[in-house]
Amino acid sequence: MASETVMVDEISYPSTITTTKPLSLLGHGIKDMEIHFLQVKFYTIGVYLDPEIVNHLTQWKGTAPKELEEKEEFFDGVIAAPVEKVIRLVVIKEIKGAQYGVQIETAVRDRLAADDKYEDEEEAELEKIVEFFQSKYFKKNSVITYHFPANSPTAEIVVSLEGKEDSKFVVENANVVETIKKWYLGGSSAISPSTISSLATTFSQELSK
Repeated sequence: MASETVMVDEISYPSTITTTKPLSLLGHGIKDMEIHFLQVKFYTIGVYLDPEIVNHLTQWKGTAPKELEEKEEFFDGVIAAPVEKVIRLVVIKEIKGAQYGVQIETAVRDRLAADDKYEDEEEAELEKIVEFFQSKYFKKNSVITYHFPANSPTAEIVVSLEGKEDSKFVVENANVVETIKKWYLGGSSAISPSTISSLATTFSQELSK
């Protein structure tokens, strides 16, 4: 019997969550950075996916974790698979919502510009996301959840702060939605190498069953 929770750097993640259907925790990791010779941890990441995603990735059957980790095409397949996906962040180091909003804006804008997809519509959508985060303050254990429904060009961002009602924002620009997925799941260009490594290990095991 699989454990019902997984510890990710002292933060407990349920091994499954239920949205429209049960999703499994198939990858997890941490966003950290070295600042003045200190390793600073910002937040943990849990990636929940519909287990059916394995059926969309069968061409990678038998590939070793290290190999999968280095294959951009594999992670493109994970991002493109028409299944429900949830990415849950739990804050370790306090951060202002305005700072986090700017991080998203910069990361998404740079990727869109590189793909020649950054137009007025994308800029307007990113401004709305920045505005959504602007007034928030993320203490330790605050939760940011990205929900990507199956076969939908939209995404929902949910922020859970202690003692406050959840606040939600729907991202309606398909290019921005796709690029947020790439920010967290996009292989070597993703924000958290440990999460990418974890996903590669899990998928290597699942695809060899």
